[in-house]
Amino acid sequence: MAKRVAVIGAGVSGLSSIKCCLDEHLEPICFERSNDIGGLWKFTETSKDGMTRVYKSLVTNVCKEMSCYSDFPFQEDYPNFMNHEKFWNYLQEFAEHFDLLKYIQFKTTVCSITKRPDFSETGQWDVVTETEGRQDRAVFDAVMVCTGHFLNPRLPLESFPGIHKFKGQILHSQEYKIPAGFQDKHVLVIGLGNTGGDIAVELSRTAAQVLLSTRTGTWVINRSSDGGYPLNMMVTRRHHNFIAQVLPSCILKWIQERHLNKRFDHANYGLNITKGKKPKKIVNDELPTCILCGTVTIKTSVKEFTETSAVFEDGTVEENIDVVIFSTGYTYSFPFFEEPLKTLCTKNIFLYKLVFPSNLEKTTLAMIGFISLTGSILAGTELQARWATRIFKGLCKIPPSQKLMAEAMKKEQLIERGLMKDPGADKIDYISYLDDLASFIGVKPNIPLLFIKDPRLAWEVFFGPCTPYQYRLMGPGKWDGARNAILTQWDRTLKPLKTRTIPGSFKPASMSHYLKAWGAPILLASFLLIYKSSIFLKLVPEKLQDRLSP
Repeated sequence: MAKRVAVIGAGVSGLSSIKCCLDEHLEPICFERSNDIGGLWKFTETSKDGMTRVYKSLVTNVCKEMSCYSDFPFQEDYPNFMNHEKFWNYLQEFAEHFDLLKYIQFKTTVCSITKRPDFSETGQWDVVTETEGRQDRAVFDAVMVCTGHFLNPRLPLESFPGIHKFKGQILHSQEYKIPAGFQDKHVLVIGLGNTGGDIAVELSRTAAQVLLSTRTGTWVINRSSDGGYPLNMMVTRRHHNFIAQVLPSCILKWIQERHLNKRFDHANYGLNITKGKKPKKIVNDELPTCILCGTVTIKTSVKEFTETSAVFEDGTVEENIDVVIFSTGYTYSFPFFEEPLKTLCTKNIFLYKLVFPSNLEKTTLAMIGFISLTGSILAGTELQARWATRIFKGLCKIPPSQKLMAEAMKKEQLIERGLMKDPGADKIDYISYLDDLASFIGVKPNIPLLFIKDPRLAWEVFFGPCTPYQYRLMGPGKWDGARNAILTQWDRTLKPLKTRTIPGSFKPASMSHYLKAWGAPILLASFLLIYKSSIFLKLVPEKLQDRLSP
């Protein structure tokens, strides 16, 4: 009899979890509290239901080839970066293609998820749900929580003295949808992440004044690279990742900062990282121009509020502020869990590989999508779901809970004593994390073997963009279309750009262009790869090794 798996949420992570359950011949039942799929990608005019939704002008900041499901590429005519409606259409196409909708119970809220009395033996859960006022209870062999980390808005009013005296409008970015209603207003946006930058730029076209307050500063990057190609595809590459791992961090930091300041000097724009603060990046094509044109003004952190003004840490005062928008992020929320599981799941160090709670004697609960990566979260959550379902099936194992808890508690003590950085405070390297999960499943690309068997594909895998298709080339869940998807990924990238074709005008970049652009990094990466690969070293005669060793 197939194991029954409860999937909580039918967003990006929930859909991939349903499919992964079906791939492993498990029986998924998905509970979605809204009336449609897509989670935050399903736009609504208001947020009265308490659910976080995208604002109307949102555009994806990871290109389509890097943010698709690994066995379901976007249609070639889809733009590389798309609005929320296009992306939601893709999710709908994915759900219909794999016939996922029949496994989803809409307008159903999960009230509680609790261990059964015999959990230590069976690993089963009692799940209580409510649909239109009627409660149901069911037993499941496993649970996948896919509610995302945009549930509970973080509104730190206590950190801003005088905010309760302020007579203007106060709202969280979760409530922001469209710029209507902000015409000729003086707006202060607090928090410079992707959302804060987007809102500030959009309001700069209608508001009388837009102030953007940041404590730390940020690096601002474009969606496109110097050559006009999607930046994600140019920088998220295995050979770049390999070089970054062997270069000293100080040299790597110098190279990155020099490149980021090449487009514009962040210090001149008030965006440079505050000394002692961790660096971060946002994707925004228009913010530097808005600052240059004076439609957005960058400010330091707010010291205090008065009834109509804001006093900043540098001593400056801005008068007649009408609206304050807190773009201060979200906190994890799991109201359906009991303690201590509820609190433990909010701490990354107590989630093994950011998926499995360390305190459970049976690995039948998986937290899917609670990650912050330097690349596509969709690709990461899909691999999490593939790994989790194979563990539910008994095909993969993780260390015992006693060992995991001991390691997590030791890390927590080191963090409290300041001897270790909190790993949850920084974004995780995209390729390293995905490769880590892929190695557990048995789907990590074998680069040396690929160079022997299929050199053309190996070249694209190692020197080209690390697209999700790479994790379908081999092992469990292998997809026959993966090789072709990798070899044609640039065709799908360029297709939506060719809307005006003049005979003889289009010429693909020459080989000399690529050699000039990538020659040095490719040679360095190739040398390091060959030098560090035991497979190749075994093939080199001992005398040649002696000659090379100096």
